[in-house]
Amino acid sequence: MLDQKLIESALGDIRPALQADGGNVEFVDTTDDGVVLVRLQGACSGCPSATMTLKMGIERHLMAKVPGITAVEAVR
Repeated sequence: MLDQKLIESALGDIRPALQADGGNVEFVDTTDDGVVLVRLQGACSGCPSATMTLKMGIERHLMAKVPGITAVEAVR
C-alpha cells in the first residue's frame, strides 16, 4: 500500500510551481497496483501541456519520492 502522507508531501513540493502558472493538483486516491490518481485543477485542467506536466513533472517527482508508485493518472 502506498503511503498517502509521502504522496501529499511530494505533491506539496511541486504545488508552488503549478500554482505560479494558475494551476494546482489534488490527490484523489491510489489503486492496488500502485497508480496514484490526481485531479488537475485551475489552469492545469484545460492546458494543452497538461499531459506533459502530469507525466514529466508530477509522475517523475512522485516516483522518485514515494516507493511503489507505478504511474500517475489524472481523473476528472
